[in-house]
Amino acid sequence: MSSRFYNTITPTEAVALQKELQKKVRLTFWEKEIKTVGGADISFNKYSNIVFAGIVVLQLPDLKIIEQTTVTTTVDFPYIPGLLAFREMPALLEAWNQLQLKPDVLVTDGHGVAHPRRLGIASNFGITTNTPTLGCAKTLLTGSYSEPPNEVFGASPLTDKGEQIGTVLRTKRNCKPVFISAGHLLTHEQSVDLIKRCSGKYRIPEPTRLAHLMVNEARRNG
Repeated sequence: MSSRFYNTITPTEAVALQKELQKKVRLTFWEKEIKTVGGADISFNKYSNIVFAGIVVLQLPDLKIIEQTTVTTTVDFPYIPGLLAFREMPALLEAWNQLQLKPDVLVTDGHGVAHPRRLGIASNFGITTNTPTLGCAKTLLTGSYSEPPNEVFGASPLTDKGEQIGTVLRTKRNCKPVFISAGHLLTHEQSVDLIKRCSGKYRIPEPTRLAHLMVNEARRNG
């Protein structure tokens, strides 16, 4: 799907497309060894159509940066919760296509299937690129949960209508948890395990934390 497609689709059409794309989501066990992980994020002023997107690629297990890229572009799709993928996808795809080394798995600063229509940015991106993806979000979009234990990697299931759609994970003591959900070609268990492997001194795991710093710097310099 081209940037032109994302910029011309209407919100009503976007909802219908999400429902169709959701049928292609596969939360299956990824059998290959995961040696590299990418983190993706975007930055924009809420009422601006200029978007700064970036992807950082880290090697495992030392989380050393081996490649990173940022792009600046404009979007026309409005800011609508639940449809943010249609605002973010063109820039993220442009950044993805610039990478010389595609990561084995991509972590987005957003949701996978923990979405009202089970198609957050991670799932949308995974289907579009045929890549294993997961979402690690800072805030809840949908579902309910019990507070996880106040300990490192304390966890509780995130559920909606009787279905587990993700995991609420506390990466550090005395801090708010993050919301993890598989996006495409991964299981929820693999998604949580990968976030644990990518967690460091901060609440946010290194792939998306570093991507966040990178795109915010690009925005400030832009």
